[in-house]
Amino acid sequence: MTQSDRVQSLIDDLREEAARDRPTDETPEIGIVMGSDSDLDVMAGSESGRPGAYDVLTEDLGFAEQTSYDDPPEARFTFETFVVSAHRTPDLMYAYAETAEQRGLDVIIAGAGGKSADLPNMVASIAYPLPVIGVPVQEKSVDSVIGMPQGAPLTAVDAGKSFNAALSAVQHLSRQHDGLRDRLVEYHEGLRDGVGEVSRDLHELGTPGFRDRPE
Repeated sequence: MTQSDRVQSLIDDLREEAARDRPTDETPEIGIVMGSDSDLDVMAGSESGRPGAYDVLTEDLGFAEQTSYDDPPEARFTFETFVVSAHRTPDLMYAYAETAEQRGLDVIIAGAGGKSADLPNMVASIAYPLPVIGVPVQEKSVDSVIGMPQGAPLTAVDAGKSFNAALSAVQHLSRQHDGLRDRLVEYHEGLRDGVGEVSRDLHELGTPGFRDRPE
């Protein structure tokens, strides 16, 4: 199969899935797209760097990654992940965004790097009115991602913070699903408790003792 055949196969799969009209509990709520697999460590998270969207969705909020519509995971809430280049595969990008709502997605997280980080903007334009959250993969991508004209909305997070993009996506969903709201509240309470524990340890151990405490 040639590279062109592979792209067309993906496009055909997306369009076929859009026509199936599956029940919403069998389709992913969140779509994650990125311009290149080199963006994966930012968009998903890496062991050596900051955590990302994959980490918070799977480890903290109980989502599962859906890799097959015909064999969905048992988790009630799921997400999907694709590489979709605005410049190298515009036809795939268009098919992904155009079919997103029909395929059951409720929100898209789109990340891109470089100075011409056009993927979030283009996906937002095509998938409208589906909400899209943009992630500038690098600092130099920020202006491109946030530079949407009036009337073409795009929510964006700071450079590299796909973790926050995922939290924002679940906030959207929590307005319809009380279970997700509960998970978000529990996650936030965990952060709050963590700060309290650190504060007490620092106060009671003193600075030298705090620095020397076992992790």
